[in-house]
Amino acid sequence: MDWRIPIRWRIFSLLFCFGFLAYVQQKTITVAAARIMPELHLSQVQIGFLEQAFVIGYALCQLPGGILGQKVGARWTFVITGLSAFAATVATPIAPLVLSGQLLFVALLGAQWLLGCSHGALFPVSAGLFEAWYPPNRWSLVQGLQTMALGFGAAIVPPLVATLMLLVGWQLALLWISLPALVLIALWGWYARNTPKEHPAVSPGELQAIGHRDAVHASVDAKQLLRLARNRNVVLLFLAYMSMNYTYYLLSNWVFLYLIEERGFSVLHGGWLAALPPLAAALGAGVGGILTSAFTQRYGDCWGYRMVPLMALPAAAALLIIVAASPNPYGAVVALASCFGAIELTEAPFWAAGMNIGRGDTMAVCGIMNTGGNLGGIISLPIIGYLSGLQAWRVCFLIGGALAILSAACWLWITIISPTGSVEPLPRSGEISARVPSEIIAG
Repeated sequence: MDWRIPIRWRIFSLLFCFGFLAYVQQKTITVAAARIMPELHLSQVQIGFLEQAFVIGYALCQLPGGILGQKVGARWTFVITGLSAFAATVATPIAPLVLSGQLLFVALLGAQWLLGCSHGALFPVSAGLFEAWYPPNRWSLVQGLQTMALGFGAAIVPPLVATLMLLVGWQLALLWISLPALVLIALWGWYARNTPKEHPAVSPGELQAIGHRDAVHASVDAKQLLRLARNRNVVLLFLAYMSMNYTYYLLSNWVFLYLIEERGFSVLHGGWLAALPPLAAALGAGVGGILTSAFTQRYGDCWGYRMVPLMALPAAAALLIIVAASPNPYGAVVALASCFGAIELTEAPFWAAGMNIGRGDTMAVCGIMNTGGNLGGIISLPIIGYLSGLQAWRVCFLIGGALAILSAACWLWITIISPTGSVEPLPRSGEISARVPSEIIAG
């Protein structure tokens, strides 16, 4: 028996680590804010602007990142963006050593914006890699498993950063946390390849197990982008993901401050409790991938992809209402964790649906979808920053519940009718394929 780990799962393990470290890099500022605000004389609204700078850069670079991945390949895209993300992460704790006042705040905004731009390509390009390295009936599973990495990364940040801040201060804490990214970037640049056929260690047996030709298109012209952007399913995914991500950003960025300010926990205690919702999110993401894979095989793609969001998003809305109304702080933590788990159940169907719709242009389609997702963050951050500054946390949660219901409603019209086992990409401009239903082509 051959006990070697298949190459595709080794590539997946590196992508898992990229997702994990990306969320460590992203979320440190949300925890360090408890020390940054008094030391640098920043307000809670300014912290909201820092987070928004990240999200703006992240949203703006989703589609360009996907296009870059299709043009130069995932291998070098991740080396370039990984190094720029490292530079942005290191700049945040170093900037206060040389700048102060408004110049310092502008520098922090620039660092968060660069970090967002650097991370913009990560998930659209990962989706394209999954398309090349895995058969379609595994797309939901690997998407769900990768999203688990995000939850684990977000979960480790509150207790790790809170503990390190108490020991060495927030600046050294952020510097130490940034270093593992260099090891991962070097390992990826050495070992990874864009497709299975390019990797010298992939055996003929593994190529047969993957079971389909490399489908990633090497270029995306303006006409093709317009066609993708007009596809009905792409538009609905954009709107649904945008609505859902208000709640996602609320839960991922603001729980730590909520537990300290509204529920009265200490920084260290709040740091450990704030790890529970991301852990629940990680579990939900993995379960969502497994359930979606099973549902699509049993009920077909149309309802197979719809079922998890139609159950999970209304449940998340109900849990947000419970958070807002709960008189018990520990009860609120449990409801927050359950809500984040329910929200993350939907990540696998969102991303695998984008892959099924894109077929060959997965990086571009998922870039469009995640642009919508991060517009939800751009919209949410100033709203939550303002309302939380007024201690109106309940209003923040009620808005999230309403938008979760809106996201679920969009799924009633998202229609994916290509067979799960099919590997044919959507035809590009000028191509004709009798095997692709006209509803998908026209949207």
